[in-house]
Amino acid sequence: MFFESVDEILEIAGRTGCAVFVVPESVSVKIPGAMILEPEGKTTISIEQVKEVISRLSIRQVQDLFILVRPADKLGDEAANALLKSLEEPKEKVHFVLVTDSPSRMLPTILSRSAVYFLREEYSEGISADARVMELAKRLIAAKQVDLVGLAEELTKKKDGVRNYVLSVLAVAIEMLYKSYYKTGKEAFLAKLPKFLKAYESIAKNGHIKLHLVADLI
Repeated sequence: MFFESVDEILEIAGRTGCAVFVVPESVSVKIPGAMILEPEGKTTISIEQVKEVISRLSIRQVQDLFILVRPADKLGDEAANALLKSLEEPKEKVHFVLVTDSPSRMLPTILSRSAVYFLREEYSEGISADARVMELAKRLIAAKQVDLVGLAEELTKKKDGVRNYVLSVLAVAIEMLYKSYYKTGKEAFLAKLPKFLKAYESIAKNGHIKLHLVADLI
């Protein structure tokens, strides 16, 4: 989904328990009165910071409370997992606003529980991902129907963490499609997005990985 201006973030976030907003790093995002989760001079947002925020949510809210997490891709794995329960069972009037310029670097389970919005602005920052993940994402985007079974086999060869690995490849593919559309304006990139979003959602919900890689992307 797209939004036109950062001024819309507050209104959009107020309609959901958790939303991810993809904006360039240089764009300022401010929400008056929001609780802030940020690295605070460290490389990641720590689990201790997340627990402190969660502890404050035990009090019943009578007014909308916004938690601004930026950059959301700096949530450490432990911190992201600690945040998951609050995202899965959002409290009334509590809204998590996760801001990033690299959604493919976020924990797949966070993305799957969030509404994701892309700022409709042309920008060409590189996508931060493992070279192998990038290669597989590109191949998925370009794949013809006859190629999908073989690609699905290749993607699921890993012995451990297969689901999250496949989700990370799909997340990079989705980001590539969005950015390619921003850069070129070609509708062909946009036309592929629903299939990739459907595959991501189905696999994130514990659907059969190979089946959805083939059936959803045909």
